[in-house]
Amino acid sequence: MGWGLPNTASLARFCQKLNRLKPLEESTTETSLQRCLSTLDLILLGVGATVGSGLYVLSGTVAKEMAGPAVLVSFSIAAVASLLAALCYVEFGARVPRTGSAYLFTYVSLGELWAFLVGWNVLLEYLFGGAAVARASSSYLDAIFSHRIRNFTMAHVGFWQVPFLAQFPDFLAAGVILLASTFVSCGARVSSWLNHILLAMNLLVILFIIILGFVLARPHNWSADEGGFAPFGFSGIMAGAATCFYAFLGFGVITTSSEEAQNPKRAVPMAIIITLGLVAGAYILVSTVLTLIVPWHRLEPDSALADAFYQRGYSWAAFIVAAGAICAMNTVLLSDIFTLPRIAYAMATDGLFFQVFAHVHPRTQVPVVGILVFGVLMAFLALLLDLQTLVQFRSICTLLTFTFVATSTIVLHFHKSLPASSLGPASPVGTEQASAPEPGQLRPALRPYLGFLGGCRPGAAVAWALGVLVASAITLDCVLVFGDSALHLPPWGHTLLLLLSSVVFLLSLLVLGAHQQQRRQDTFQVPMVPLTPALSILLNVLLMLQLSYLTWLSLSVWLLIGLMVYFGYGIWHSKENQQELPGLTATHGSLEETAQALQPLSQDPAQEPGHTEQPDSP
Repeated sequence: MGWGLPNTASLARFCQKLNRLKPLEESTTETSLQRCLSTLDLILLGVGATVGSGLYVLSGTVAKEMAGPAVLVSFSIAAVASLLAALCYVEFGARVPRTGSAYLFTYVSLGELWAFLVGWNVLLEYLFGGAAVARASSSYLDAIFSHRIRNFTMAHVGFWQVPFLAQFPDFLAAGVILLASTFVSCGARVSSWLNHILLAMNLLVILFIIILGFVLARPHNWSADEGGFAPFGFSGIMAGAATCFYAFLGFGVITTSSEEAQNPKRAVPMAIIITLGLVAGAYILVSTVLTLIVPWHRLEPDSALADAFYQRGYSWAAFIVAAGAICAMNTVLLSDIFTLPRIAYAMATDGLFFQVFAHVHPRTQVPVVGILVFGVLMAFLALLLDLQTLVQFRSICTLLTFTFVATSTIVLHFHKSLPASSLGPASPVGTEQASAPEPGQLRPALRPYLGFLGGCRPGAAVAWALGVLVASAITLDCVLVFGDSALHLPPWGHTLLLLLSSVVFLLSLLVLGAHQQQRRQDTFQVPMVPLTPALSILLNVLLMLQLSYLTWLSLSVWLLIGLMVYFGYGIWHSKENQQELPGLTATHGSLEETAQALQPLSQDPAQEPGHTEQPDSP
């Protein structure tokens, strides 16, 4: 039989496959993972995953090469961007307490294709993040031994000058990753206790740095004689903020670990907010004392804090700082290796990724295959790639993920509820929502003034407004970043584009705000929606545009590979695809048309129309 062009109905069904949502019972607590983490465990896990190379390495790199003493402003801007994203994570973490983090959030709100791309992006984010931390940790350890490890490697193995690659292979960083993977494979409780011990030592060292740093502070280091407070100007501060954003990426481990939390709906929101507050304060204080101890132009980027005390004659303090840096970066490494296989586990459980990653060890109750495979891949990246390359790539991956999560938050607020919600008709929340106007409809008080929007079906105007919001945010950021340089716009053209994109952005916000939102009293909700997530999208894209062209090119290649994996494997093995049987829902077309279209996809005679069981746990 010959193959013809696909008809309209086939294309429509194919598009529905790409946008199908994951049904999820919000009250579901059954899991094959062990629930053993308390609120304190999650806070310590989040702090340990955050305070590492961002504090001990990036503070010096950004101060010397991008922002000068204004590095503390860069950290503050990055903290605001992280706070906006964290609020979105808090809401999803409380409402969807399952392993998967941003991947799962996107799956239940935007659809399957977007969820896969986010999950694929998060996998690379943690791969590069763990490799960067291991690389930075080996640099501090090498500094303790007067760089003998580096000199030995370069003398006996050789060195090279290639873009993206380090000057020499870092066997120490690769070995540290493999050792950390072994600890994580022993179970969540073992890795959690090891994280606590290393984190306690790290916190003591941070207090030591802040106290002794203010004692040794020289305000003259910020004077015009030393280059001033912001020697690289506003553009340097923003470029520094884009890099400093890497330092706030640890709170995602909390939502990823929510399926192993004892009381996730209460513990996850509290742990995220406390974690972000603690690490933001630590970064701002430490970056302040760093440029007060020695002038910013005399800093050593790879080991700035230890070297700053050494330059002031406190070599014993430099040794303490180096030891604290090693402890801190190993806690981050443990958290990255802890999180990464759990993302792959969530995707494999849904059928979008290879099933071998859904295997959970019967004794330790951890996804051991994912730990071993990704541990080896992470070690390989740390062995070969340059630290700056690793940091920038993780930053762009995370900023993209945060943009998707913010978009998902807006979508969630204008939906009736999550698919297959457990809220029944007897629930007081369900009763309250039933009596209120339907989410996605125009607010009753505004219908006399915005009648042209009232004729749209519920959600249609919201979908268009959200698309325009994201497009106008990207346009506005491009004009701000490239308007005077790459675009070569005259002053009047730059001003006109800036005004037009700003007006469109604000109008789309007003259209979204004019529609009814979902209101719930039983869980945390992001305040001031759609303004808060819209500002998060705007700031995330702005920071992404500060990164290099090579970083963007690498991200594009990775996403293309992801699309090949999805269309070659994920779309056909998806659990939602297996459940998409004749008569499952009437919204996908008539019963007869759906049966004719999907009958060849089902080979299991035991499955019947209307069968909607949840994906089996591994």
